[in-house]
Amino acid sequence: MIDLRSDTVTLPSDEMRQAAHDAEVGDDVYGGDPTVNELEARAAELFGKEAGLFVPSGTMGNQIAARVHTEPGQEALVDAKAHVYKWEVGGFAQLSSLQVRAYDAGERGAPTPEQVREHLKEESLHIAGTGLLCLENTHNARGGIAIPKADIDAAAQAAHDHGVPVHLDGARVLNACVALDEDPADMAEHVDSVMFCLSKGLGAPVGSMLVGTEEFIAQATRVRKQFGGGMRQAGIIAAPGLVALDNVERLADDHENAKILAEGLDAVEGLSVPTPDTNIVVVDSEEKEMTSDEFVALCESVDVLGGGFGEYHTRLTTNLNVSQADVEEAVERIGDAVESR
Repeated sequence: MIDLRSDTVTLPSDEMRQAAHDAEVGDDVYGGDPTVNELEARAAELFGKEAGLFVPSGTMGNQIAARVHTEPGQEALVDAKAHVYKWEVGGFAQLSSLQVRAYDAGERGAPTPEQVREHLKEESLHIAGTGLLCLENTHNARGGIAIPKADIDAAAQAAHDHGVPVHLDGARVLNACVALDEDPADMAEHVDSVMFCLSKGLGAPVGSMLVGTEEFIAQATRVRKQFGGGMRQAGIIAAPGLVALDNVERLADDHENAKILAEGLDAVEGLSVPTPDTNIVVVDSEEKEMTSDEFVALCESVDVLGGGFGEYHTRLTTNLNVSQADVEEAVERIGDAVESR
Protein backbone atom coordinates (compact mmCIF):
# COMPACT_ATOMS: atom_id res chain seq x y z
CA MET A 1 0.00 0.00 0.00
CA ILE A 2 1.33 3.44 -0.98
CA ASP A 3 -0.15 5.87 1.54
CA LEU A 4 -0.46 9.39 0.15
CA ARG A 5 -3.36 10.52 2.35
CA SER A 6 -1.21 12.92 4.36
CA ASP A 7 2.25 13.54 5.74
CA THR A 8 0.73 12.76 9.16
CA VAL A 9 0.72 9.01 8.43
CA THR A 10 4.49 8.65 8.70
CA LEU A 11 5.94 6.18 11.17
CA PRO A 12 8.71 7.16 13.60
CA SER A 13 12.21 6.14 12.55
CA ASP A 14 14.35 3.77 14.57
CA GLU A 15 16.34 6.80 15.68
CA MET A 16 13.18 8.44 17.01
CA ARG A 17 12.15 5.28 18.84
CA GLN A 18 15.60 5.03 20.43
CA ALA A 19 15.51 8.71 21.40
CA ALA A 20 12.17 8.16 23.13
CA HIS A 21 13.59 5.14 24.95
CA ASP A 22 16.64 7.05 26.15
CA ALA A 23 14.97 10.39 26.90
CA GLU A 24 15.75 12.11 30.18
CA VAL A 25 12.39 13.10 31.63
CA GLY A 26 10.76 15.05 34.43
CA ASP A 27 7.41 16.64 35.18
CA ASP A 28 6.83 19.18 32.43
CA VAL A 29 3.93 20.90 34.24
CA TYR A 30 6.54 21.89 36.83
CA GLY A 31 8.91 22.86 34.03
CA GLY A 32 11.13 19.96 35.01
CA ASP A 33 11.41 17.88 31.85
CA PRO A 34 14.87 18.61 30.39
CA THR A 35 14.04 17.06 26.99
CA VAL A 36 10.93 19.20 26.58
CA ASN A 37 12.88 22.26 27.69
CA GLU A 38 15.54 21.56 25.07
CA LEU A 39 12.93 21.08 22.34
CA GLU A 40 11.18 24.33 23.26
CA ALA A 41 14.45 26.25 23.25
CA ARG A 42 15.50 24.84 19.87
CA ALA A 43 12.11 25.61 18.34
CA ALA A 44 12.19 29.20 19.57
CA GLU A 45 15.73 29.69 18.29
CA LEU A 46 14.83 28.22 14.89
CA PHE A 47 12.14 30.86 14.39
CA GLY A 48 13.96 33.73 16.06
CA LYS A 49 11.50 33.99 18.94
CA GLU A 50 12.10 34.31 22.68
CA ALA A 51 10.37 31.15 23.89
CA GLY A 52 8.53 28.03 22.83
CA LEU A 53 5.83 25.67 24.07
CA PHE A 54 5.39 21.97 23.25
CA VAL A 55 1.74 21.12 22.58
CA PRO A 56 0.03 17.83 21.67
CA SER A 57 -1.33 19.04 18.32
CA GLY A 58 -1.25 21.84 15.80
CA THR A 59 -4.92 22.57 16.39
CA MET A 60 -4.28 23.06 20.10
CA GLY A 61 -1.39 25.38 19.28
CA ASN A 62 -3.54 27.53 17.02
CA GLN A 63 -6.36 27.63 19.52
CA ILE A 64 -4.05 28.58 22.37
CA ALA A 65 -2.63 31.41 20.29
CA ALA A 66 -6.09 32.75 19.52
CA ARG A 67 -7.05 32.65 23.17
CA VAL A 68 -3.92 34.50 24.30
CA HIS A 69 -3.96 37.17 21.59
CA THR A 70 -7.65 38.14 21.87
CA GLU A 71 -10.47 39.15 24.16
CA PRO A 72 -13.90 37.44 24.11
CA GLY A 73 -16.26 38.99 21.58
CA GLN A 74 -13.59 40.16 19.17
CA GLU A 75 -13.23 39.08 15.54
CA ALA A 76 -10.53 36.93 14.01
CA LEU A 77 -9.66 37.77 10.42
CA VAL A 78 -8.95 34.57 8.44
CA ASP A 79 -8.99 33.25 4.90
CA ALA A 80 -12.23 31.47 4.00
CA LYS A 81 -10.23 28.30 3.31
CA ALA A 82 -7.99 28.50 6.36
CA HIS A 83 -7.44 25.41 8.46
CA VAL A 84 -8.42 27.29 11.62
CA TYR A 85 -11.78 28.10 10.00
CA LYS A 86 -12.58 24.88 8.14
CA TRP A 87 -11.08 22.07 10.19
CA GLU A 88 -10.73 23.06 13.82
CA VAL A 89 -14.30 22.31 14.91
CA GLY A 90 -15.34 25.91 15.49
CA GLY A 91 -12.62 26.30 18.08
CA PHE A 92 -12.34 30.07 17.80
CA ALA A 93 -16.00 30.39 18.78
CA GLN A 94 -16.08 27.56 21.31
CA LEU A 95 -12.82 28.21 23.12
CA SER A 96 -12.17 31.94 22.74
CA SER A 97 -15.64 33.41 22.10
CA LEU A 98 -14.47 34.88 18.80
CA GLN A 99 -16.43 35.44 15.67
CA VAL A 100 -14.67 34.99 12.34
CA ARG A 101 -14.52 37.51 9.52
CA ALA A 102 -13.47 35.58 6.43
CA TYR A 103 -11.82 37.01 3.33
CA ASP A 104 -10.87 35.29 0.07
CA ALA A 105 -7.10 35.03 -0.21
CA GLY A 106 -7.38 33.58 -3.71
CA GLU A 107 -4.46 31.89 -5.39
CA ARG A 108 -1.88 33.94 -3.47
CA GLY A 109 -2.92 32.32 -0.17
CA ALA A 110 -2.44 35.49 1.88
CA PRO A 111 -4.35 38.78 1.99
CA THR A 112 -3.00 41.90 0.39
CA PRO A 113 -2.45 44.85 2.73
CA GLU A 114 -5.51 46.41 1.11
CA GLN A 115 -7.62 43.36 2.01
CA VAL A 116 -6.39 43.48 5.59
CA ARG A 117 -7.24 47.16 5.92
CA GLU A 118 -10.61 46.64 4.26
CA HIS A 119 -11.65 43.91 6.68
CA LEU A 120 -10.20 45.27 9.91
CA LYS A 121 -12.89 46.67 12.20
CA GLU A 122 -12.52 49.23 14.95
CA GLU A 123 -14.38 48.32 18.12
CA SER A 124 -17.39 50.48 18.90
CA LEU A 125 -20.64 50.37 20.81
CA HIS A 126 -22.14 48.27 18.02
CA ILE A 127 -19.15 46.59 16.33
CA ALA A 128 -16.86 43.80 17.44
CA GLY A 129 -13.31 44.95 16.82
CA THR A 130 -10.67 42.85 15.07
CA GLY A 131 -8.52 41.05 17.63
CA LEU A 132 -6.36 38.82 15.44
CA LEU A 133 -5.13 38.25 11.90
CA CYS A 134 -4.39 34.58 11.31
CA LEU A 135 -2.25 33.59 8.31
CA GLU A 136 -1.38 30.10 7.04
CA ASN A 137 1.82 28.92 5.35
CA THR A 138 1.96 26.58 3.55
CA HIS A 139 -1.72 26.91 2.72
CA ASN A 140 -3.22 23.44 2.92
CA ALA A 141 -6.60 23.96 1.24
CA ARG A 142 -5.03 25.99 -1.55
CA GLY A 143 -2.76 23.13 -2.57
CA GLY A 144 0.25 23.54 -0.30
CA ILE A 145 1.11 27.00 -1.62
CA ALA A 146 4.43 28.28 -0.27
CA ILE A 147 3.68 31.92 0.53
CA PRO A 148 6.66 34.27 0.15
CA LYS A 149 7.98 36.17 3.15
CA ALA A 150 7.17 39.48 1.45
CA ASP A 151 3.45 38.61 1.39
CA ILE A 152 3.49 37.53 5.04
CA ASP A 153 5.34 40.69 6.03
CA ALA A 154 3.02 43.01 4.11
CA ALA A 155 -0.13 41.51 5.60
CA ALA A 156 1.37 41.54 9.10
CA GLN A 157 2.44 45.16 8.78
CA ALA A 158 -1.05 46.21 7.75
CA ALA A 159 -2.47 44.49 10.83
CA HIS A 160 0.19 45.89 13.16
CA ASP A 161 -0.47 49.40 11.87
CA HIS A 162 -3.89 49.03 13.50
CA GLY A 163 -2.62 47.35 16.66
CA VAL A 164 -3.82 43.87 15.65
CA PRO A 165 -1.55 40.89 16.47
CA VAL A 166 -0.71 38.26 13.86
CA HIS A 167 -0.53 34.49 14.32
CA LEU A 168 0.96 32.21 11.69
CA ASP A 169 -0.56 28.76 11.38
CA GLY A 170 2.67 27.24 10.14
CA ALA A 171 1.78 23.57 10.34
CA ARG A 172 3.94 23.12 7.23
CA VAL A 173 5.83 26.41 7.33
CA LEU A 174 9.16 24.59 7.15
CA ASN A 175 8.04 23.16 3.82
CA ALA A 176 7.53 26.76 2.68
CA CYS A 177 10.95 27.78 3.98
CA VAL A 178 12.68 24.92 2.16
CA ALA A 179 10.73 25.54 -1.06
CA LEU A 180 11.53 29.25 -1.01
CA ASP A 181 15.06 28.90 0.42
CA GLU A 182 14.01 31.13 3.30
CA ASP A 183 15.38 31.08 6.83
CA PRO A 184 12.56 30.24 9.31
CA ALA A 185 13.49 33.16 11.55
CA ASP A 186 13.24 35.52 8.60
CA MET A 187 9.90 34.04 7.54
CA ALA A 188 8.53 34.63 11.05
CA GLU A 189 10.19 38.01 11.56
CA HIS A 190 7.02 40.11 11.50
CA VAL A 191 4.43 37.76 13.02
CA ASP A 192 3.76 37.63 16.74
CA SER A 193 3.45 33.87 17.11
CA VAL A 194 3.98 30.75 15.04
CA MET A 195 2.67 27.22 15.36
CA PHE A 196 4.49 24.48 13.46
CA CYS A 197 4.01 20.72 13.44
CA LEU A 198 6.62 18.12 14.25
CA SER A 199 4.27 15.34 13.22
CA LYS A 200 3.86 16.11 9.51
CA GLY A 201 6.76 16.32 7.08
CA LEU A 202 9.32 16.17 9.89
CA GLY A 203 8.05 12.72 10.81
CA ALA A 204 7.65 12.84 14.60
CA PRO A 205 4.88 10.62 15.99
CA VAL A 206 3.15 13.42 17.89
CA GLY A 207 3.40 17.08 18.80
CA SER A 208 3.62 20.66 17.60
CA MET A 209 5.39 23.79 18.74
CA LEU A 210 4.11 27.27 19.55
CA VAL A 211 6.67 30.07 19.65
CA GLY A 212 6.54 33.76 20.51
CA THR A 213 7.63 36.23 23.16
CA GLU A 214 8.33 35.12 26.72
CA GLU A 215 5.19 36.90 27.90
CA PHE A 216 3.08 35.25 25.20
CA ILE A 217 4.43 31.77 26.02
CA ALA A 218 3.87 32.31 29.75
CA GLN A 219 0.22 33.02 29.05
CA ALA A 220 0.07 30.19 26.51
CA THR A 221 1.35 27.73 29.09
CA ARG A 222 -1.55 28.58 31.37
CA VAL A 223 -4.06 28.26 28.53
CA ARG A 224 -2.53 24.91 27.54
CA LYS A 225 -3.27 23.72 31.07
CA GLN A 226 -6.85 25.02 30.81
CA PHE A 227 -7.30 23.15 27.53
CA GLY A 228 -6.08 19.90 29.10
CA GLY A 229 -2.70 19.96 27.41
CA GLY A 230 -0.47 19.95 30.48
CA MET A 231 1.80 16.91 30.17
CA ARG A 232 3.98 15.20 32.75
CA GLN A 233 6.99 13.11 31.63
CA ALA A 234 6.55 14.39 28.10
CA GLY A 235 10.21 14.02 27.20
CA ILE A 236 9.38 10.58 25.85
CA ILE A 237 7.42 12.21 23.02
CA ALA A 238 9.56 15.37 22.85
CA ALA A 239 12.72 13.38 22.12
CA PRO A 240 11.48 12.24 18.69
CA GLY A 241 10.64 15.89 18.06
CA LEU A 242 14.28 16.83 18.57
CA VAL A 243 15.23 14.21 15.98
CA ALA A 244 12.52 15.57 13.69
CA LEU A 245 14.13 19.03 13.72
CA ASP A 246 17.06 17.46 11.90
CA ASN A 247 14.72 16.46 9.05
CA VAL A 248 14.05 19.97 7.76
CA GLU A 249 16.37 19.87 4.74
CA ARG A 250 15.05 16.51 3.57
CA LEU A 251 11.63 18.10 3.00
CA ALA A 252 13.09 18.97 -0.41
CA ASP A 253 12.92 15.26 -1.26
CA ASP A 254 9.16 15.29 -0.64
CA HIS A 255 8.80 18.34 -2.85
CA GLU A 256 10.71 16.70 -5.68
CA ASN A 257 8.65 13.52 -5.35
CA ALA A 258 5.48 15.62 -5.43
CA LYS A 259 6.58 17.19 -8.72
CA ILE A 260 7.26 13.72 -10.17
CA LEU A 261 3.83 12.56 -9.01
CA ALA A 262 2.09 15.62 -10.44
CA GLU A 263 3.86 15.46 -13.78
CA GLY A 264 3.09 11.75 -14.14
CA LEU A 265 -0.59 12.09 -13.31
CA ASP A 266 -1.05 15.22 -15.41
CA ALA A 267 -0.05 13.11 -18.41
CA VAL A 268 -2.98 10.74 -17.78
CA GLU A 269 -5.89 11.56 -20.07
CA GLY A 270 -8.77 13.12 -18.13
CA LEU A 271 -6.67 14.28 -15.17
CA SER A 272 -5.38 17.79 -14.58
CA VAL A 273 -2.63 18.27 -12.01
CA PRO A 274 -0.81 21.58 -11.49
CA THR A 275 2.83 21.58 -10.46
CA PRO A 276 2.94 21.76 -6.65
CA ASP A 277 4.98 24.23 -4.61
CA THR A 278 5.63 21.73 -1.85
CA ASN A 279 4.46 18.22 -0.96
CA ILE A 280 0.71 18.52 -1.65
CA VAL A 281 -0.53 17.35 -5.05
CA VAL A 282 -4.09 18.21 -6.09
CA VAL A 283 -5.66 16.05 -8.79
CA ASP A 284 -8.63 17.41 -10.77
CA SER A 285 -10.67 14.54 -12.25
CA GLU A 286 -13.66 16.55 -13.53
CA GLU A 287 -12.73 16.11 -17.20
CA LYS A 288 -12.88 12.35 -16.63
CA GLU A 289 -16.34 12.86 -15.05
CA MET A 290 -15.05 11.19 -11.92
CA THR A 291 -15.86 12.64 -8.51
CA SER A 292 -13.20 12.74 -5.85
CA ASP A 293 -14.94 9.91 -3.98
CA GLU A 294 -14.81 7.80 -7.12
CA PHE A 295 -11.19 8.70 -7.80
CA VAL A 296 -10.13 7.92 -4.23
CA ALA A 297 -11.92 4.57 -4.44
CA LEU A 298 -10.24 3.83 -7.77
CA CYS A 299 -6.85 4.62 -6.27
CA GLU A 300 -7.55 2.41 -3.27
CA SER A 301 -8.44 -0.46 -5.60
CA VAL A 302 -4.83 -0.38 -6.81
CA ASP A 303 -3.37 0.06 -3.31
CA VAL A 304 -2.79 3.81 -3.38
CA LEU A 305 -4.41 5.93 -0.67
CA GLY A 306 -5.48 9.56 -1.13
CA GLY A 307 -8.03 11.95 0.34
CA GLY A 308 -10.98 13.96 -0.92
CA PHE A 309 -10.33 17.67 -1.40
CA GLY A 310 -13.56 18.83 -3.04
CA GLU A 311 -16.15 17.47 -5.43
CA TYR A 312 -13.62 16.71 -8.19
CA HIS A 313 -10.35 17.35 -6.37
CA THR A 314 -8.21 14.81 -4.54
CA ARG A 315 -5.17 15.45 -2.37
CA LEU A 316 -2.11 13.23 -2.59
CA THR A 317 0.66 14.10 -0.13
CA THR A 318 4.24 12.94 -0.34
CA ASN A 319 6.10 12.19 2.87
CA LEU A 320 9.28 10.67 4.25
CA ASN A 321 7.90 7.12 4.16
CA VAL A 322 7.25 7.39 0.41
CA SER A 323 10.24 7.01 -1.90
CA GLN A 324 10.68 8.17 -5.48
CA ALA A 325 10.18 4.56 -6.56
CA ASP A 326 6.88 4.50 -4.63
CA VAL A 327 5.75 7.67 -6.37
CA GLU A 328 6.62 6.32 -9.80
CA GLU A 329 4.75 3.11 -8.97
CA ALA A 330 1.74 5.13 -7.80
CA VAL A 331 1.69 7.01 -11.12
CA GLU A 332 1.74 3.77 -13.06
CA ARG A 333 -0.99 2.13 -10.98
CA ILE A 334 -3.30 5.16 -11.02
CA GLY A 335 -2.71 5.81 -14.71
CA ASP A 336 -3.54 2.23 -15.66
CA ALA A 337 -6.65 2.27 -13.47
CA VAL A 338 -7.95 5.56 -14.90
CA GLU A 339 -7.32 4.56 -18.50
CA SER A 340 -9.08 1.22 -18.07
CA ARG A 341 -12.09 2.75 -16.32
